[in-house]
Amino acid sequence: MKKNIIEINNLSHNFGGIQAIKNISFNISKGELVGLIGPNGCGKSTTFNCLSGLLKPSKGDIFINGKNITNLRPDQIQKLGMTRTFQHTRLWKEMSVIENILVSENNQFSPNLIKSLFLPNSRPEEKRRIDKALDLLNRLGVSKVANNLAENISGGQSKLVDIARAMMSEPEIILLDEPVAGVANNLAEKIFSYLRNLVDEMDTTIIVIEHNMDFILRTDVDKIIVMNMGEVLMEGNSDDVRKNKSVTEAYLGSQNE
Repeated sequence: MKKNIIEINNLSHNFGGIQAIKNISFNISKGELVGLIGPNGCGKSTTFNCLSGLLKPSKGDIFINGKNITNLRPDQIQKLGMTRTFQHTRLWKEMSVIENILVSENNQFSPNLIKSLFLPNSRPEEKRRIDKALDLLNRLGVSKVANNLAENISGGQSKLVDIARAMMSEPEIILLDEPVAGVANNLAEKIFSYLRNLVDEMDTTIIVIEHNMDFILRTDVDKIIVMNMGEVLMEGNSDDVRKNKSVTEAYLGSQNE
């Protein structure tokens, strides 16, 4: 049985008088691909922001590998092995794809600054980093654009490059905020296929926010957590979600508002 890598206990967050999330609790096991879904405004992004340290919960606790991270800063949480992306991809457009990925890795500079600046290929470490970046691009199906300027690649390719950049620090946990938003359906399915491979081959834990329930039900995720009105409505596999009338009512209700 896999151990829990994330534990959330009775988590709440208020924005003034508005309670965005209300006493939510769930666990995620190591090496799982998890979909966090729900109608717009249900608390998905607030949950992510609390997990990554961008927001301090009003109540409750968050644990990573048994360590309480509830009051830690984002940089402290990142050092514990969690990283995230945002819905709107932020690449440096004037840099090449591989340069965008290389700047993200921790501890990438030599103790000798002059050597790092003027002899960047003088150390085996430089080659290791480049090979690692190319391997990630290959795993995500975008190795052919490695030397393209970021401003010249498609929106879907940008999403994949953003994921590769997050992977450079070798995190145990990646939070992806709507990685297929605005992406054509066939590419969106490919992206989820690549994520499945990353989980299976690298034992990475990946949690994905997704608004489109019909799409997430067609993907090969291990577990789906459904939120509505700031609460966890249910969690289970795709079949469990399909059969749950409360989930259907939550989505239909949000469409009729």
